[in-house]
Amino acid sequence: MERIHKLLNLVLPPITVLAICFMLPLLSIFKFTNFILRYLFPENMKRKVVLITGASSGIGEHLAYEYAKKGAYLALIARRAETLREVADKAAHLGSPDVLVIPADVSKVDQCKQFIDDVVNHFGKLDHLVCNAGISVLCAFEEATNVTNFRQLMDINFWGSIYPTYFALSHLKKSRGKIVVNASVAGWMISLKGAIYGASKAALIHFYDNLRVELAPKVSITIISPGFVDSELTQGKLMTKQGEVRFDRRLREMLHGIPFESTGEFAKAVVAAVCRGDKYITEPWWYNVFYLLRIICPEVVEWSCYLIYSKMRSTS
Repeated sequence: MERIHKLLNLVLPPITVLAICFMLPLLSIFKFTNFILRYLFPENMKRKVVLITGASSGIGEHLAYEYAKKGAYLALIARRAETLREVADKAAHLGSPDVLVIPADVSKVDQCKQFIDDVVNHFGKLDHLVCNAGISVLCAFEEATNVTNFRQLMDINFWGSIYPTYFALSHLKKSRGKIVVNASVAGWMISLKGAIYGASKAALIHFYDNLRVELAPKVSITIISPGFVDSELTQGKLMTKQGEVRFDRRLREMLHGIPFESTGEFAKAVVAAVCRGDKYITEPWWYNVFYLLRIICPEVVEWSCYLIYSKMRSTS
């Protein structure tokens, strides 16, 4: 067995490099052609049913508006009923023929089952499940007063997507629908004081990458990785190290000088990409450069982050 491993260590890398060199031109042509076709003939969302969690503000709110402009039926899920109704009214004005509002907590499995059932009973089907609900935390791991306080973050960011996905699968298979998941660049990039948050998003990415294979070709999956987008999270809505959720205006001060994309422009780009059938969306696009750096020269990325973090600690 040891000899086999030694042989594979020696032979597999050069074979892989040669295979990539041979296949890359063909793959590039295929991907380019496929992109052009998807760009010219995107999915028609008119009268299709879209369920969006975390729809009362920020990214979820503006995704609702973009789907509404395309004539989709909407089911909006969040805990804040009054704010949801305001979003629903605007979505109806923008073109959605019917908007269903369901106040619910995605971290509660029974409530997730209930709102999936309610949506299907109301509309008769489900075409797009948009798992958007999430919360952030800005806390170095060693600063946590009680590590179990972060269970709520995982319950919302991870299980808050898994639960509705589980109950929606049979309906999505019937409609050959889509699952859209809002992860984050923090899921694959070092996030200063964001180890727990990044872990919750990395878990989402890994789960849905695997699920994509299990469900193909009946259900497709799009994973979104937002950079800095102007939403409640980047405005300072954070979980504290004590486990409480509140607004911390210092976050925006810490991010001073970083360019933010407007939530409206972000949502417009995302819905267009989802309708094209893109598997991965990183928006703004230039954040893909960091992904490339993370793969090619991880040491440089880690050292740069270390220097920034050291400066943050010295000034705090």
